[in-house]
Amino acid sequence: MRKLFFWLVFFPLCLSAQTDESDTLKLKASLSVTGFWQTGNVNTIIFRTKADITYRPWEKWKFNTKNSYLYQEFGKEKADEDILSLNFLSYNPDSRFFPLLICIVSSNYRRKIGVRYLLGGGLTFKAIDKEDDWLKFSLSCEYENTNFRENTFNFDEYNGLRSINTARSTLWVNSQSQLFEDKLILSLEAYFQPSLLDENNFRWQADLSVELPITKHLNFKINYLHTYEQIVIEDQRQEDRILTFGLNFKSYQTN
Repeated sequence: MRKLFFWLVFFPLCLSAQTDESDTLKLKASLSVTGFWQTGNVNTIIFRTKADITYRPWEKWKFNTKNSYLYQEFGKEKADEDILSLNFLSYNPDSRFFPLLICIVSSNYRRKIGVRYLLGGGLTFKAIDKEDDWLKFSLSCEYENTNFRENTFNFDEYNGLRSINTARSTLWVNSQSQLFEDKLILSLEAYFQPSLLDENNFRWQADLSVELPITKHLNFKINYLHTYEQIVIEDQRQEDRILTFGLNFKSYQTN
């Protein structure tokens, strides 16, 4: 699974090298590499990559896959190694309202999640729809299966379980704004996922980035990731915040 995920993460570089102007309406790809490194009295490594590919095989169909990898090491000991793959298939995405199918696959080293997958569908509403500025809301329902490597949790009713299944609803928010004559790009990808069966089972994530264009295909990027998970393995914290700095490579022009 890890080798396949690395291929998905770095695949945009291959796509970018093969994309010409006639392809830009069908294919867009970007790869961001951000992190933090400190050595001396304290040794710290944080490394995060995120690949975003959008492909339109037919006029009314659009496929979007967003794949991220996070690695953290403190004092030469691994603290995190997380994978998140968000996959969306949309029909007639140029409309203000359009349906979509969703497949999500993830893992989390520190939270002892071996593999988690969600399958479902929903509806998207475009509140703002411009070429470089947009605001989209989606509401969806999914079936979820999460397999843990341990079975003692912060809520006693889950103790002894290695796998937790549930039905979820998800509120998605996706936005981008270009400010100061395209000199500053603000982006937000966020979701809130409550269980439809258990009030204790919910999570949310906010992925906020600020980008400063360097060239037509390269941006300097500051990324802030904030996650919360209600059900965790015993003695694990429910909330995480990560701030990283790096570059974002795009197969298409920033403006």
